[in-house]
Amino acid sequence: TPTITNLNPTTGPTTGGNTVTITGTNLTAATSVKFGINSATILTNSATQITVSAPAGPPSSVSVTVTTAGGTSNPLPYFYIAAPTVSDLSPHFGPATGSNTVTVFGSNLSLTTAVHFGGNPASAITVVSDSQLTVTAPAGSGTVAVTVTTPGGTSTPGTGSPYYTYLGAPVLTSLNPSHGSSVGGDAIVLTGANLTYTDAVTFGGAPASFSAISDTQVVATSPAGAPGTVNVVAHTPAGNSNALPYVYDPA
Repeated sequence: TPTITNLNPTTGPTTGGNTVTITGTNLTAATSVKFGINSATILTNSATQITVSAPAGPPSSVSVTVTTAGGTSNPLPYFYIAAPTVSDLSPHFGPATGSNTVTVFGSNLSLTTAVHFGGNPASAITVVSDSQLTVTAPAGSGTVAVTVTTPGGTSTPGTGSPYYTYLGAPVLTSLNPSHGSSVGGDAIVLTGANLTYTDAVTFGGAPASFSAISDTQVVATSPAGAPGTVNVVAHTPAGNSNALPYVYDPA
């Protein structure tokens, strides 16, 4: 009678098709390998080892058995894992250099083994729950799909919003005008590059109200300030821009 002692791996996707190695004794001339009630395709067969292509199955645990002319083996458990999904990210933007933390939302994430931003692997994967994990984004460019891989397979970007956009660092080249009243309220045009996703503008550290007009232009309203020179900085999800001097005129 055949005996089986080990399966490798012990988990796989519900779609099947993955290779499973079965180790044991008296396995020669196996006539059938069953995953629950479903038959696997035998790929190789020796007295101590069989490799098979696993059949499809529902998300659950099933018993694997081997049958030869000598009878049917003891069962070993095999777990079908539902494929992961990615429904959302936070944030959806980040610097081209990577290294920022991104939270990934979805389902069936508990057994995550890899996360990719396009073709680039993320690092520092931390599983928070079956529906949430955090990663450190790799460097990259453009807009890419974020995918999660588990023993159940790799997610596909068919649903939700699994897309992430790499941004160049913001750059300021000029302020117009470059001076104004210390009581504030002046409209200042910031010209530069990579400004579309501007989320803050500061004058000497003081926040200003603003509107991003285009990738090269932001219009900000100067806050009040003491007479003298301060640094104006724009911020986007890619980080802070260089600083340009702005002069508050005496009242």
